[in-house]
Amino acid sequence: MKLGGFITVSVASVGLVGCGGSSNSGDSTAGGLPPASGSDWKFPQSVASGDPRPDSILLWTRAVPAASDGVAAVGGKAEVTLRLLLTASDNSALLGSNAALGGSMLSDVRLPLNPEFDNTIRHKVTGLQPGQTYYYQFVAGDVRSNVGRCKTAPAATADVDQLQFAYLTCQDWSINHWGALGHIAANEKLDFIVHLGDYIYETVGESFQTGLVESRHDALKLPDGTFKSGSAGAKYASTLADYRYLYKKYRSDTRLQAVHERFPFIAVWDDHEFTDDAWQDAQTYEGSLAADGSHVRQPQRRRSANQAWFEYMPADVSLDTAASGFQNIKIYRDFQFGKLAQLVMTDQRLYRADHVIPEATPNPASGKPLGSIGTRYMVAQDVFNAAEAQKMAAAGAAGDALAATTMLGATQRDWWKGTMKSATATWKLWGNEVSLLRMGLSGVDAIATLLALKALPDVASKIGATAAQAGGNVAVAGAIVGAVTAGAAPEKAQAAAGAIAASAAANGDTVARTTAALGVGLSQIQAGVAVLAFGMAQSVAAGGAAAQATAAAQAIAVGYIKPDVQAKKVESPFVAASGLQAALAPYFRRFLLNCDQWDGYNAERKALMAHLKTNAIGNVVALTGDIHAFFAGTVSDDYDAAGGGTPVMVDLVSAGISSDSFFSYLRDASAALGELGALVAYPLTLPVPDLGSVSLSVNLLDYTMGKAAPTLDTLLEQVKVQLRGALAAKGVLETQLDTITLGLLAGLKANSGFSTTLLGLAQQLASLNSNPWLKHLNTDAQGYTVVTLTPGKLVAQFKQVNKLVGATAPANVIARITTATVAAGTPAVTIS
Repeated sequence: MKLGGFITVSVASVGLVGCGGSSNSGDSTAGGLPPASGSDWKFPQSVASGDPRPDSILLWTRAVPAASDGVAAVGGKAEVTLRLLLTASDNSALLGSNAALGGSMLSDVRLPLNPEFDNTIRHKVTGLQPGQTYYYQFVAGDVRSNVGRCKTAPAATADVDQLQFAYLTCQDWSINHWGALGHIAANEKLDFIVHLGDYIYETVGESFQTGLVESRHDALKLPDGTFKSGSAGAKYASTLADYRYLYKKYRSDTRLQAVHERFPFIAVWDDHEFTDDAWQDAQTYEGSLAADGSHVRQPQRRRSANQAWFEYMPADVSLDTAASGFQNIKIYRDFQFGKLAQLVMTDQRLYRADHVIPEATPNPASGKPLGSIGTRYMVAQDVFNAAEAQKMAAAGAAGDALAATTMLGATQRDWWKGTMKSATATWKLWGNEVSLLRMGLSGVDAIATLLALKALPDVASKIGATAAQAGGNVAVAGAIVGAVTAGAAPEKAQAAAGAIAASAAANGDTVARTTAALGVGLSQIQAGVAVLAFGMAQSVAAGGAAAQATAAAQAIAVGYIKPDVQAKKVESPFVAASGLQAALAPYFRRFLLNCDQWDGYNAERKALMAHLKTNAIGNVVALTGDIHAFFAGTVSDDYDAAGGGTPVMVDLVSAGISSDSFFSYLRDASAALGELGALVAYPLTLPVPDLGSVSLSVNLLDYTMGKAAPTLDTLLEQVKVQLRGALAAKGVLETQLDTITLGLLAGLKANSGFSTTLLGLAQQLASLNSNPWLKHLNTDAQGYTVVTLTPGKLVAQFKQVNKLVGATAPANVIARITTATVAAGTPAVTIS
């Protein structure tokens, strides 16, 4: 039987003969075509399975003549049929090989190999048993594919004690390594894999793809391709042949093949299966706006991307190649795994509206289009809120207030609501491409913190100089400089410092010392700063004069300079004194870091969360990708409400398999931010015996975004993976990497620049408390996530991988495992 597109279907039958038996159950799928014969065949992309349901599974392969290029377009080979064999007999020993499948066959069918679909086969086997492991193999003439394994979902009414699966995202061929995929195939025990998109990247030679990459991944060469900028540089896939090439090339890696051979996939796309930050059929590349300032719409390119994904992804969906529009495929769907879990997979690209602030919006300063900064990234929240409200008001007059600010589209949104409301399973899991978590930043607080920290050396120097004039008493000097910094006249500051010291000598407490300072004419604020500086210096007296000066300076910077900038903003004298008044002025407001994700579709997010809250739909956890980082946190009904709103569900975000990290992108961009670059990265150079030195960019973005304040040990642990990678890039053998890394970390622990300056900076950035709902952040990582689900809890293991060793993936793949746990009944997450 043939379904839409080119999916064929057969019913498994008990009692069919094995490899030499007849294919009487499959004649209806063969269409009278001759069987493939001889040994002139190969399966260059191996096999795959997908969309496991209690009674069915979709199986996939591609076969081409043996002498042909495995990733080139198919030649003029006549249509033939292949055999598909399927058995419930244990063939686990044959995984990774093309040995003949053994046991009693439940299916032996002939399937058409159609050049129109690039010689791929998508076949759905029905009539299977729930919760059963099966093995399958395709045969072309005398040539067998590798053996594949798949497992059906448990029956909808089954009591399921445990479900284990992994979810993956962002596997760029052109950067870093795919060691994670080899590790999954060799070590993980899974029921299935969820893939959240960016399975391929449509660009070749883009700036984010030009770093180190393992040697087994050679340079990609698109058959057609279009230059992004003029006639040189990066290209992007623009034809069906281009997109097909990318899937074939990516799937030529035997590690990705091995994962597909062993586990069924449940997959959706994100943006790079079509174009970066895609919406509908619109291209959003920087500088590629149409003549009227709008995004370039590319319906045929979108249709080509749809078809290639459909041909190469083992997903039980239909493609209408005869449809005239670009929305000719529907990939959102849901799955049930007994009474334990309902998995809802959404499409967050094909139906979404343009970004609330379009890239074509004129820059007030230049009149030119804003581009991505200020529209998709680092978006002023007040500007965003006004634009969203305006669009909603206009759309509301036509019936759907969310029509111009939607990510899902009305039809999919209603389906999502209905599916969530009717779900009877304990857990409701959401395969969600882009993060639901608010990722905001107060520019006021960030600038105030940075200017305070920048002032530290100068304030400490003033305290040292003043101490020389105060008989070496650093505490008294701290009180004087503190009062003067807060605006007191020098004479009053000196008198107040003497009064504070006298009160302290008489065992006066903070109140008594403050009263003494007020008695000689200081204001309440001036007295408070002077007393604080005096006390901090006294508390570290055993550390010597330098430690006292530093402690008092920190008290003045954090206790007065920072609050002054927060209160007065650009009018603060400390902003004027920085010489950066004009440069910093635009940043005294709140920002949303990434409006390509749900922060940019806030009204619809609130509508979805209100639906969950109103209908008391609990145990909802989103499985998310896209942003190349690990995050865990709660999603509120309204992040803009007092206290950040009420938590409704949990979002667990996985880093990319190989794509460069979110931190690395912002690190490179932060070079243009001047002083604000310290919000993202801190440069650090370490001498290494016999190697010269290694340079690191310590990740401060995590703390700016809301990571808990570090201890010295946790900051060292954060640096460990990057340091190990830097040593590997210097040629250190993997057998020596861990020993040398630990030795350098021990040296760092004793380095005052690291243990005092850098640690203090990270702690102050963490005190911004930018996004208190974020319970875990690791923005500089590659890896994947494994979920173990039981009726009582969901346990997600974020598995971060080590960096390249030379030009190869590390033998020791897993660098760090962080565990996020969600207990049934509570929208909260704990980290260990």
